[in-house]
Amino acid sequence: MISKEVLRRIVFQQKEQLTRIEDTTPRETLTEILKWIEDKRIIILTGIRRCGKSTILKQIIANTKNYCYVNFEGEGFIDFQAKDFELLNEALIETYGNPKIYFFDEIQNIDKFETFIRRLQDANKKIVITGSNASLLSKELGTRLTGRYKPFEVFPFSFKEFLEFKKIRISEKELYNVHNKVLMIQAFKEYLEVGGFPEYLKNKDPGYIQTIYENILYRDIISRYNIKKQKTIKELANILSANISEKITYNSLKNNLTLSNAITVKEYISYLNNAYIFFELLKFDYSIKKQLNAPRKIYIIDPALKTIGLQISQNKEKILENAIFLHLRRVRKEIYYYSQKGECDFVIRDKLKITEAIQACYELTDKNKKREVDGLMEAMTEFKLSKGTIITLDQEDEIKIEGKTIKIIPAWKWMTNSQ
Repeated sequence: MISKEVLRRIVFQQKEQLTRIEDTTPRETLTEILKWIEDKRIIILTGIRRCGKSTILKQIIANTKNYCYVNFEGEGFIDFQAKDFELLNEALIETYGNPKIYFFDEIQNIDKFETFIRRLQDANKKIVITGSNASLLSKELGTRLTGRYKPFEVFPFSFKEFLEFKKIRISEKELYNVHNKVLMIQAFKEYLEVGGFPEYLKNKDPGYIQTIYENILYRDIISRYNIKKQKTIKELANILSANISEKITYNSLKNNLTLSNAITVKEYISYLNNAYIFFELLKFDYSIKKQLNAPRKIYIIDPALKTIGLQISQNKEKILENAIFLHLRRVRKEIYYYSQKGECDFVIRDKLKITEAIQACYELTDKNKKREVDGLMEAMTEFKLSKGTIITLDQEDEIKIEGKTIKIIPAWKWMTNSQ
């Protein structure tokens, strides 16, 4: 059992560190989160390690009063157990007064934390917590706190945040200047190369990414799920990273990994998904059974992971498509791919209706234009859409076909203008 004196010292030290917050890049999701700060529900921020959850937490704190804060990631909490929460609460009250808002960073590290959270909420306290695993929303909180929380997913920097980090501020009017346009294109190419992990953008140290990946793999996956076949899950991660934006099936992966059944593959991919390393995109079908049985497309959280030896595809087309997927996923759209005679990379569903069709194409050429347009048109016809979009690196145009309009737009412009 950890002593109250030790907890008091940890709490005080962490409070002192809060007063020395360095200048950080404002996150796009902050404004939306602050709208819910007066709501009674628990705010939960989830996302891959080191994507900026702790920074957002501190940005929220900077906009609030009468709070307390604990980061459970430190060594001081190695021996902390659920029974120690009451002592911790006493230490917090002694240090902060009588806080109304409790900020808990990486609380998922503490077993049975949700019981304490429930007690705080029943005492009319506002709680904001972070966690690095998507299952935080289902397994740990699902039964005890159903309907009592408001979740937000945090990603590495979007392109707009990347521009803010680089202090590149160019208005739409200023893009008519050729120099500004070239600067924007160069910034976007860099973004496709280095990604959006905030600290990595500062130091460009592959060792930093290596540490993130190993912590995820060993602490969030192998240790958490007690995985015995460590070599297999590492090989699986390599196969997936080499096939971003490609279709995969559990059976084909089973054969590549020489496993006896596809259930293990399905489980391992769910663990990688929960840790926010990879995402699966389902094919759209009105039949849920057909949808679940169809091949899935795979995407990776950030291109910086290629610096640690993961064999991420170097195909520019696939890297662009991956970036477009992440942008759509970041704004929490319900996304699918469409495939019949042709293929459309993304169709967006709003409630029961498909409302958008989007094709990703690094560069439209005489060789690929018919294929890209035909796949998009097929989806537009299927879902009775009058407009569609082809997102490229730097081409911009508009095509009218059979009474339908296809807008061709550069990805950097689409990402800075779309919500």
